[in-house]
Amino acid sequence: MIPFASMRVTGELAQARALFTALQLHASRLNVTLRPTPPEPDTCCGRGCNGCVWEGFYAATEFWRQDAVAACERAQSQHQA
Repeated sequence: MIPFASMRVTGELAQARALFTALQLHASRLNVTLRPTPPEPDTCCGRGCNGCVWEGFYAATEFWRQDAVAACERAQSQHQA
C-alpha cells in the first residue's frame, strides 16, 4: 500500500512534512526518484490574505502527493509484472 495514497492535505504544515517524509521513504524503497517537494513559503504577512502563499503551498503539496503516489504505483506494478 502507498502511504498517504488517499490522504488529502488539510492545511497543516506538520501534516505536509509527514506526507513528504513518508512518500519519499516509500519511493526510495522502490528506487523511485521523486521531484523536489514544494518549498515552504517565507513571505507570508500573517494577515489572512485571500490567495495567501500558504494556500498555494498546500495546493502544490496536493499536486506533489498525487504525482508521488502515481510514480510509486507505477513502480509497484512494474515490480509485480
